[in-house]
Amino acid sequence: MDEKEMIQNAIKAREKSYAPYSKFHVGAYLETASGKFYEGCNIENASYGATNCAERTAFFKAVSEGERNFVRIAIVGGGENSDLEVCPPCGICLQVMREFCNPESFEIILGTEDNPEKFLLKDLLPKGFGPDNLK
Repeated sequence: MDEKEMIQNAIKAREKSYAPYSKFHVGAYLETASGKFYEGCNIENASYGATNCAERTAFFKAVSEGERNFVRIAIVGGGENSDLEVCPPCGICLQVMREFCNPESFEIILGTEDNPEKFLLKDLLPKGFGPDNLK
């Protein structure tokens, strides 16, 4: 599956977003090393701390089904009635990615179908704290 298809699937996941407060809808599409795919959307809550990002929704779904190795994720976002925009993951989501992904190889695809941009986890979280720090 190419980057455009990953973005298209993230757009479909975004349609399930629950964002009545921010009106900013995000979708994510996560690929595992075993070849499975998991989608996620942001799910807001009136108690903002209970809100969950699209990326973490996808990761938590995958991990809850036994997946532990991941290849890449596509992320799209934008306002309720606006065009998609580059929507990088927040710090908490990057930290979750760091827990399960190799920063040297895990790909993060951002942007739109017409203009996908690819980054490595290490590019967006250059000095991340991970499991190796606790050995």
